[in-house]
Amino acid sequence: MKQTNRWTSGLIKGMAASVLAPIMLNSAFPVLAAGNSPEVNANAALAIEFETGKVLLNQNADEQLGIASMTKMLVEYILFETIKEGKLSWDDELSVSDYAQQVSQNYILSNVPLRVDEKYTVREMYEALAIYSANGATIVLTEAIAGSEPAFVDMMKKKVEEWGIKDYHLVNTTGLNNSYLNGNLYPGSDEKDENSMTARGIATVATKLLQDYPEVLQTSSVSEKVFREGTADAISMKNWNWMLPGLIYERKNVDGLKTGTTDYAGASITSTAKESDRRVITVVMGAGDGQKNKAQRFQETGKVLDYSFNNWESFEVAKEGEVVKAIEPLDVSKGKEKTLALSAGSSLAVTAPKGTEADKFVITFKPNEKLFDDNGAIIAPVEKGTEVGKFVIQTEGDELGYLNGAKEEEVPAIAAETVKKANVFSLAMTWVKGSFSNLIAKFKK
Repeated sequence: MKQTNRWTSGLIKGMAASVLAPIMLNSAFPVLAAGNSPEVNANAALAIEFETGKVLLNQNADEQLGIASMTKMLVEYILFETIKEGKLSWDDELSVSDYAQQVSQNYILSNVPLRVDEKYTVREMYEALAIYSANGATIVLTEAIAGSEPAFVDMMKKKVEEWGIKDYHLVNTTGLNNSYLNGNLYPGSDEKDENSMTARGIATVATKLLQDYPEVLQTSSVSEKVFREGTADAISMKNWNWMLPGLIYERKNVDGLKTGTTDYAGASITSTAKESDRRVITVVMGAGDGQKNKAQRFQETGKVLDYSFNNWESFEVAKEGEVVKAIEPLDVSKGKEKTLALSAGSSLAVTAPKGTEADKFVITFKPNEKLFDDNGAIIAPVEKGTEVGKFVIQTEGDELGYLNGAKEEEVPAIAAETVKKANVFSLAMTWVKGSFSNLIAKFKK
């Protein structure tokens, strides 16, 4: 095939990064698939590779659906952020409002019993939230951080907007249906209102939580713990994520993250597991109602995890500091050298279906136009290591893309060597030679 422009790449061979042939970026690519992806018995499902954000499975992941207690991952993020900022500490003691106490005494819901005449540490309330999805404890934390639950909802909304999540609806901090909140409603919401988001959105929340506060896994992986052991209020908190060690649907290497169940949302779970140094995050939404079919969300998550770990692998397409031979050296303007080779500013491994042929990986160069003249030549001087643009890597036929919606990855393209500016005499001679060549060409016409 022809090159579409002077920076279009050759194909990068998976592990050896050797040039095979040029390719057009606008070619009609066949859709890439990793074996037969499973049909997930749920309203939506998504699997991503945590490290890269590569989407491995997408089933209706962009429809806005109920998220129930998966909402609490946002509470966890803001709690960790508040502690990091020094505005709260794990040992701080918190009071319980009448509202939080009333919710905590509703045993139709997941709760630990709270008293208005007692003090509870931040850590106690966090563990009750993370392990047992305790709703009253969640309200205690959000009131301590923001002053009121509605004010905390505003913090949640601001956070998801910062992360680029657009398709969401948030009216409380617990994920409960508003009918359970005893009239304590977010302004503009009603008694039947409930939180919703897309699977892509909730996967973004989970990714941000694990990226910034991986210590959350130390608690989300706890299968069972006694709340206020040795007191009259002691209660066993068995994690609702039954894929954890020792629980009924135990799966090796699962260490989080959050379940959620309401009539509106159905039975849902955001799960994460790590195998062979690869971490996968999965979201399964609306896998039955969680009552008649308690196993369904865990069984479907297991299918998604099996598929994600068994059918995808990593291919190295760029090594830090190595010249990328697939990209032709750049023409240099006003330099002592005529051309400049480019090397990768960082290593990059692309995740693709196992057995993907080497000629499916495509790399192109995207220049920083400020460094180039109108003829597409880079302007000297250029120091070695200067970032002059980006290498854009695509996998031919990949329709799944990445969590953020992108269809490619980028790494810095840097100057592989220093090119000094030519002196005045050299520039003058170049001009003369060019003018003379143009004159000869004119007479030959």
